[in-house]
Amino acid sequence: MLTPEPAATQTISAVASHATACKFTVMTDSSIRPVRPDDATAIAAIYAHHVLNGTATFDIDPPDVASWREKIAAITARGWPFLVAERDGAVTGYAYATQFRDRPAYAETCENSIYLAPDQLGRGIGSHLLPALVEAAHQAGFRQMIAVIGGSEPASVALHAKCGFVHAGRMVGVGRKFGRILDTIYMQRSLEGEG
Repeated sequence: MLTPEPAATQTISAVASHATACKFTVMTDSSIRPVRPDDATAIAAIYAHHVLNGTATFDIDPPDVASWREKIAAITARGWPFLVAERDGAVTGYAYATQFRDRPAYAETCENSIYLAPDQLGRGIGSHLLPALVEAAHQAGFRQMIAVIGGSEPASVALHAKCGFVHAGRMVGVGRKFGRILDTIYMQRSLEGEG
C-alpha cells in the first residue's frame, strides 16, 4: 500500500521546483571518480556489510564480486553514472543511477543507489557523493531521480532531503528482514536545471 507522506502533498510536477543544488561542504581529502572494473571487490565488501547488517537494502544474500563486475559493466555500457568515493587510494563508498523501471516511458527517470563503507559513515562522504551523482545523472540524460529507501533509514532520508529530494510516498510493511516488518520510503527530485 502506497501512502503519502505529510511532505508529499505537492504534486509530482511541483518536484521540479525543488531542483536546487545540493548544498554541502566539499571535502578535500576525498575524491569522486567513475567506477573501474577493479573496484568490484571493494564495492562487493561495502554492499555485503549493508546486506548482512542493515535494512537499507532488502537483499538477504550479498552478491559476489563477479556479480558486481557484471553490474558495473552493464550500468556503464548504458552510459549511466556509476561513481566511487576514494580516500587515500581506498574506495570509501559508491553510488550509481539506473533507469527507474524497464518500460520505455521511464527512460528519463532514474533510481539511485548509494552505499558507504561502514568505517566511513558520518564523515560526509555521502554528502560529497550524492551531489556528484545528481550531476552525472543529469548529464546522462535523466530528468528525475527517485530514491527508494528500504527500512526508512533515517540517515539516508536526511541525506536525500539535504540534496533537494522530497517525500513522494511510503510503502507500508512491504519488506521483512531481521524479523522486522519494514516500510520503504520513496523520495524524488528533479534533475532539470542541473549543470
